[in-house]
Amino acid sequence: MDPLPAAIGPGRTAVVTGAASGIGRAAARRFSELGMRLALADLDAAGLAETMQQLGGAGEGGHATFVVDVGDRTAVEDLAGQVAARFGRVSVLMNNAGVGGGGDALSNPDGWARVLGVNLLGALHGVQAFVPDMADSGEPGLVINTGSKQGVTQPPGDTAYNVSKSGVKALTEGLAHTLRNRPGCRVTAHLLIPGFTYTGMTARRSPERPPGAWTPEEVVERMLDGIGRGDFYILCQDNETTLEIDQKRILWHAQDLIENRPALSRWDPAWKAAFEMFMAG
Repeated sequence: MDPLPAAIGPGRTAVVTGAASGIGRAAARRFSELGMRLALADLDAAGLAETMQQLGGAGEGGHATFVVDVGDRTAVEDLAGQVAARFGRVSVLMNNAGVGGGGDALSNPDGWARVLGVNLLGALHGVQAFVPDMADSGEPGLVINTGSKQGVTQPPGDTAYNVSKSGVKALTEGLAHTLRNRPGCRVTAHLLIPGFTYTGMTARRSPERPPGAWTPEEVVERMLDGIGRGDFYILCQDNETTLEIDQKRILWHAQDLIENRPALSRWDPAWKAAFEMFMAG
């Protein structure tokens, strides 16, 4: 692994949303092992308590949990104030809270509102509540927003989830541009793009981890590897998808626009043979 940036290390403070399970919990454990102080946020109080139990007494200066609905702007602003009062300056912000089950374009308006509120607006609220002070401090900092491959290649099914994660991608790209053009700013933005990962969302469909799925811990190790290299796009694989497969799928999706093919042609029966030939090389 490449050396980690100065924002990660003993005595630094990390804020992690969605910390009650999955990737957020795994990130909390790893940051704690690295000596960081943690502000852990989630709507699931019981899950947060379990995360804290797993952390034990690690971390210089201790950790704290906050029961927060990240879709509520005021609640996230209040969180930022509480974190500043308890820990001072934030070095790492990980906007990781996420939900699924929104539905396709013609269904489930309430599900759409929930998914967009948590996944997209939750990340935006975190960025706007924490990052201005991080950027103005002149100190090193990291913003890590959890996206998804579904926000890149758009597999049919849960369109609401795809839209939310597409928005996170656009938000994080724009944030990275803003930060690198801000005088004196030493904060960088990064987009974590998990693949098939066995988290709380997937556990509801499968009581045991499928062989093809990565663990949250594997995703977090890839995240730290990517941050150490200075990557913006931290593209994660899994046990059934190689980097080459990911790159080809992403390229095919981009070529739908360039070649004016039907939307999501990868899943169009008329394009099935062409897609398979493309993937075969």
